[in-house]
Amino acid sequence: MDYVALGKSNLLVSRTALGAMALANVSDDEEAAKIISTAYEGGVNFFDTARSSEESERRLGNALHGTIRKDIYVATKTRARSASEIEMDIDKSLTALKTDYIDLYQLDNPAFLPVMDGDDGVVRKLLELKKSSVIHHFGVCTESFEIARDVLNSDVPWETLQYPFNILCSEEIQELVFDCREKDVGFIAMQPLCGGIITDIPLSIGFFNQYDYAVPVWGAHSQEELQQIMYFAENPPVVDDKFNEEIEKTRAFFN
Repeated sequence: MDYVALGKSNLLVSRTALGAMALANVSDDEEAAKIISTAYEGGVNFFDTARSSEESERRLGNALHGTIRKDIYVATKTRARSASEIEMDIDKSLTALKTDYIDLYQLDNPAFLPVMDGDDGVVRKLLELKKSSVIHHFGVCTESFEIARDVLNSDVPWETLQYPFNILCSEEIQELVFDCREKDVGFIAMQPLCGGIITDIPLSIGFFNQYDYAVPVWGAHSQEELQQIMYFAENPPVVDDKFNEEIEKTRAFFN
């Protein structure tokens, strides 16, 4: 398993991360626990979820609390838009995840990017939670390209950016990854299979191996799917002219 420092946070995370949101859709708690266990035993140490999916937080907490908690990084998100809402959300997340701290806490698709001394108190609350070690790092998850760019130009010390990134993305979005590296902001790639539109896992993993700064979050819905992802992460395809031709064919088909 390859590991990479997630921007200025310096979290040394597995470049194969598990998106726990998909766990809310598996058959039962036992199956969810097996998927999480398979990921952990395979070297995955970075697990991403959100308060908007209480079931995924709960299932992740059931599987990862206890002695292995210190060996993993848990990221969750909040849709809160004020300091008081964050206070309520963080307590609920801590309870569901069965932990007393969150490694990475992200704003979940905010309508606008909070500023340092905003009336909403969001940034002040995040800094306060970080100072008290309730959260260790904080960032932004967004599907807005404008907000993503604003993160990189903000005077708020955002440590990570989570944004859709896959083989169908434009060069403009590919440049965003390079800009994150330059600004030392960790880049987390959501929707690495474009919400299920892309089915060629080896091709997708080969694509991401060209962007070693990006950390894709894979939403495995079964052990079989996760095992395929982990196999090709360990045995990636050779990136050569033939591989690049397949990338271009895929882009041409969907675009």
